[in-house]
Amino acid sequence: MSRDEAAYRELFAELENYEKNGVNIFMEDCKASPMQIVTACMLKEEGSYMRDYVLNPEGNIESLAFINISGNK
Repeated sequence: MSRDEAAYRELFAELENYEKNGVNIFMEDCKASPMQIVTACMLKEEGSYMRDYVLNPEGNIESLAFINISGNK
């Protein structure tokens, strides 16, 4: 297994865990599944995505957004 493949599997597992715990996941302002996020990251040849965590008043993660920071969508 390549290093990139291992990283994508790890990302998928992380996002799947967030989803199972009720965290809403978004990509470019649209609700997205863990597989959609991982696929977009895999297909992205240039640039990257920044994570934006939204916390509730208790300090728990309420939602997670992935924002394209390369300037190209």
